[in-house]
Amino acid sequence: MLIDTLKILAAVGTILTGLVSVFWPRRVLGFTGLEVSGGRGITEIRTVLGAVFVGIGAAVLFLNAPEAYQALGITYLVMAVVRAVSMFWDRSVVRSNVISFAVEAVVGIVLVL
Repeated sequence: MLIDTLKILAAVGTILTGLVSVFWPRRVLGFTGLEVSGGRGITEIRTVLGAVFVGIGAAVLFLNAPEAYQALGITYLVMAVVRAVSMFWDRSVVRSNVISFAVEAVVGIVLVL
């Protein structure tokens, strides 16, 4: 089924996003707007943006249960809601934030279905 394939692709995409953050954390900086001044900040990017995404994506694929995909979907939907509020609160309605919001919302909806 198409929706099942999209769910698997979402989990794999989550893992790939995490891997980029783990192995090439400076590439993430340009898109996210995060700025770090030293090794400690790079470690946080590798860990929080990298390892968490790899872990949750891998857990979903390993468990291969509807509830696992839904949990990942809820995570993406919460990210989208927080991002939407933050974009206005923090006056950061910029292209990369809008793209991230759209991706998080669509991926979240697909995973919750």
